[in-house]
Amino acid sequence: MSDHDCCGMGRGGNCICPKCQTLIAHRQGIRCQEERCPECGAKMLREGSDHHALWQRKQASRTD
Repeated sequence: MSDHDCCGMGRGGNCICPKCQTLIAHRQGIRCQEERCPECGAKMLREGSDHHALWQRKQASRTD
């Protein structure tokens, strides 16, 4: 079995909520975008993914 899931991010890591920043452990075989935040119900993002980096840049530009 490979150490990478369908998106090449590997087995470990976390999913993060872009609305409330709640972290949950990534579950193998389930994309973070398919997970819902247990706190607010928003779709989660995979920490370290391209989508997460885009979200971080957006957040940084809002504070400038």
